[in-house]
Amino acid sequence: MITRQSFRANRNLIVDGLLIKDLFGASLAWLEQNREQVNRLNVFPVPDGDTGTNMYLTMQSAYREVANMKDNHVGKLSAAVATGAIKGARGNSGVILSQLWAGVAKALKDHDTLDAELLAEASRSAVDMAYRAVEKPVEGTILTVSRHMMESVVERYETAPDLIWLLKKMVFAGRESLRSTPEMLPVLKKAGVVDSGGQGLVYIFEGMLRALCGKMLDAPTPTTSVHAVAAMPVAPVATASYDADHWEEALEPEDVEGYGYDVQFLMRGTNLSADLMRAALAEMGGWSTLVVGDENLLKVHVHVHDPGQPISYAIRTGAAIDDVVVENMQLQYEHYVEARKARENEVRTDIEGIAVVTVAVGEGLSRIFYDSGAAYVIHGGQTMNPSTGDFLDAINALPNHEIILLPNNKNIMLAAQQAAQHANADAEGKHKHVRVVPSLTLPQGISAMFEYSNLSLSDANLKDFVEGMTAALDYVQTCEITRATRDVELDHVIVRQGQYIGLLNDQLVVANDDIHAAAEQVLDQAGADKYERITVYYGDELREADAQRLVTYLRQRYSRQDFEVVNGGQALYPYIISVE
Repeated sequence: MITRQSFRANRNLIVDGLLIKDLFGASLAWLEQNREQVNRLNVFPVPDGDTGTNMYLTMQSAYREVANMKDNHVGKLSAAVATGAIKGARGNSGVILSQLWAGVAKALKDHDTLDAELLAEASRSAVDMAYRAVEKPVEGTILTVSRHMMESVVERYETAPDLIWLLKKMVFAGRESLRSTPEMLPVLKKAGVVDSGGQGLVYIFEGMLRALCGKMLDAPTPTTSVHAVAAMPVAPVATASYDADHWEEALEPEDVEGYGYDVQFLMRGTNLSADLMRAALAEMGGWSTLVVGDENLLKVHVHVHDPGQPISYAIRTGAAIDDVVVENMQLQYEHYVEARKARENEVRTDIEGIAVVTVAVGEGLSRIFYDSGAAYVIHGGQTMNPSTGDFLDAINALPNHEIILLPNNKNIMLAAQQAAQHANADAEGKHKHVRVVPSLTLPQGISAMFEYSNLSLSDANLKDFVEGMTAALDYVQTCEITRATRDVELDHVIVRQGQYIGLLNDQLVVANDDIHAAAEQVLDQAGADKYERITVYYGDELREADAQRLVTYLRQRYSRQDFEVVNGGQALYPYIISVE
């Protein structure tokens, strides 16, 4: 276990790679416990807030690269972390996070240990690389929080080269910066939240600090609004139990019987024993075991093939149990494999010339892209942002030398751009030339594909394709209908939880208790009466008859427009409507 006492003899902050790996594992643990808190910091009240999940998956990919490393060299370990983070980077915050680790790796490249001066240099390098990764950096985001954390180290490392003290300064500076993000971004203030990416970054460094101080890493911190973010000192917690090896065994369980079940619950009682509970779980054949707490409260996490065993045992001890979560990991894995195989089977290697890699969620929308000539459709979108590695896998799966990426979502844009940069850097050896057409919505992507089909009949080159497909993005307006996840007043729209809300080109414009009225109002905002065609893509919880009833309702207002109904199959959004 990492403890404060183990550092008191090391006042000059000389840190090796194995320690950094342990701290990185602790940060992953703390972010996992708090990722739903980060997800709930979504500005818009839509059911797809996923910043916490994206940052967690980015960190998890980074940790996979070092989980089994025995090398004690700080530079080599940092390089592996950066490689894993870049491959697994998801969403804008995940991509920025990967660039922070890439900047750290750049500064530590030739160093076998880390001292206070190098920590300051690595912090500078990290922030510089993160800012350069964003075309138009915006203050009040994860970038601002990272910069303020860096400045806290640069200002004080010479006079106080103590690891715990410097980490505390970073965490406190991050919290202070986080509180100020709503003042920098009015949209955050209106929504009553702090920046989600900045909050995720603070949790990452909090995890390291808690591990150094011997604090528990299993209890989430409730910070879902700007009012809840306060200066939170790291207070003593009973029975600290951080197991640095837990993360290595949890990542790749090798069991011929399958992946089993993930079981989590709380035990409440008297004279409870974490040691006895761990021993009992070991007897059951459990793995990825984590039991923490004190004699009155234990948090239990274990992977087993029979989820009833640990639950029954806990009850037999006389304890009361609650907050029970049981997840079928084998089923989740099988679904993942099936989806991956389906995607692999859909790779089109018969397309000559310029190929398109695009992103879509929903069988219907995926089929539209394939029918329009896409060579590879990455399954993803809202709540399932593809990683940089997903794009690189698609690029490498195609024999084409020239490839265009269509992200179709603003939160996937940076991952696509990062993939293109890496692919183009290898162009001399692999002969890949990759460009990104900045589609921000699925209808924009479909419009770009129609232009691609037209250009394929000509002698156009890659530059012509990119310019023509980019111009086609302006031919369409995107209207989306979903349900509000919370009460909010934003952009002069008063929203109540559970209402239908309408977004026009990713901006909240209407809220209504009736889904048909909401659709009509957002089309009015789009000026749909000035366009010729309205296409209604209905989601996975609706039938065609539902969409046809919507069209019948809308025709009363838009009698001169042509309507088309398409089974999109998308989740969370009952209707995506294209106006062109």
